Amino acid sequence: MSRSAHPAGPRHGDVLPEGHYAGPPADLNSLDPQVWSRTVRRDADGAVTVGGLSVTALAEEFGTPAYFLDEEDFRARCRAWKDAFGPDADVFYAGKAFLSRAIVRWLAEEGLNLDVCSGGELATALGAGMPAERIALHGNNKSTEEITRAVEVGVGRIVLDSFQEIVRVAHIAERLGKRQRVQIRVTVGVEAHTHEFIATAHEDQKFGIALAGGQAAEAVRRALKLDGLELIGIHSHIGSQIFDMAGFEVSARRVVQLLAEVRDEHGVELPEIDLGGGLGIAYTSDDDPRAPHEIAKALREIVGRECEAAGLRAPRISVEPGRAIVGPTAFTLYEVGTVKELDGLRTYVSVDGGMSDNIRTALYDAEYSVALASRTSHAEPMLSRVVGKHCESGDIVVRDAFLPSDVAPGDLLAVPATGAYCRSMASNYNHALRPPVVAVKDGAARVIVRRETEEDLLRLDVG
Repeated sequence: MSRSAHPAGPRHGDVLPEGHYAGPPADLNSLDPQVWSRTVRRDADGAVTVGGLSVTALAEEFGTPAYFLDEEDFRARCRAWKDAFGPDADVFYAGKAFLSRAIVRWLAEEGLNLDVCSGGELATALGAGMPAERIALHGNNKSTEEITRAVEVGVGRIVLDSFQEIVRVAHIAERLGKRQRVQIRVTVGVEAHTHEFIATAHEDQKFGIALAGGQAAEAVRRALKLDGLELIGIHSHIGSQIFDMAGFEVSARRVVQLLAEVRDEHGVELPEIDLGGGLGIAYTSDDDPRAPHEIAKALREIVGRECEAAGLRAPRISVEPGRAIVGPTAFTLYEVGTVKELDGLRTYVSVDGGMSDNIRTALYDAEYSVALASRTSHAEPMLSRVVGKHCESGDIVVRDAFLPSDVAPGDLLAVPATGAYCRSMASNYNHALRPPVVAVKDGAARVIVRRETEEDLLRLDVG
């Protein structure tokens, strides 16, 4: 079917089946800089470019689906966070968002620290040369092997998540003849306005030790008594994809109250607090994230005010941006395979990836943007659902979006803001091969995580 002959489906001003008004953007060819990384443009032929390279050339060289990461944008965001908080605070990149050896090297070069939450992430960090003292180990159920390795190599901190872990880390450190720096993660009872599965500071969830009922205070008592531990502070994380600073204000107030209780009971002023990460990014033009300097200013003011009221010296602040750094730096490039109109509803545009390379839409009902990337079009907008190739009706990449009505098989679509949690949560569902991650900078592209092969799958299948 020719592009001009393709049926268009619902048009401008239609109402979605769910009842939401579906007004398309004024220009389907525009690329919102809030959503896309800083070197993304359209060239004279209308194709999207990143780092000076056209997606058509990138698709020919690296195939689709593939993640393309803007190295210049990543490094600039690292510097922005470091500069915003300055030398009197620590910025730990949350490796769970996306981690590779290249990422670790960039972080080290830009002066950021690294937060890991598994043995594999720790191995990647150490293998790529991140100094152990700049690594924090997180997680709600760290194995004995993970803790032992972390203590042996001298990680800068271990975040304790339970009463059992307090004893476990202390015993391992004592056996190794070391005194391990630790923080205690507390749940502060703050309701972060986010998806239930990524809100982490209410009491009914698996992370941390509750402030309620004096449990966190008891955890501090136990940690201070153990020779293998050096308790340096309190850790709090209230959730993910958060835009409102009000939750951080309540969290900081309650953490500082705990610091004051520790001082009054033990005569000790703990020198650090970690307020976690979770700051949101723009997945669509409707999102309005705060800049790093605004976040830093707000957190400093909140902590300073609460400490002054409690008569405490202001502790050293740590934060853990992951998504806020890597999320906007990458987009996923797909090729359209089929286009199917459902009369009066929408048009389904199927691509050559799906929930195996981006589970977030299915898991969190996450929203994404999408753009026709291989060319521009002035065809009428059509209400579309971009779906994957997997045998699941929930295999949705972009739930509701407007695309030009002449989208056809062979076109390239780009979904921005997929740097965080897409490759790191990718799977082999339906034995799909996980896509590569390609770093692009100054007109050059290189693979930093290669595409899986059928041989990779079969090598693990021992029969």
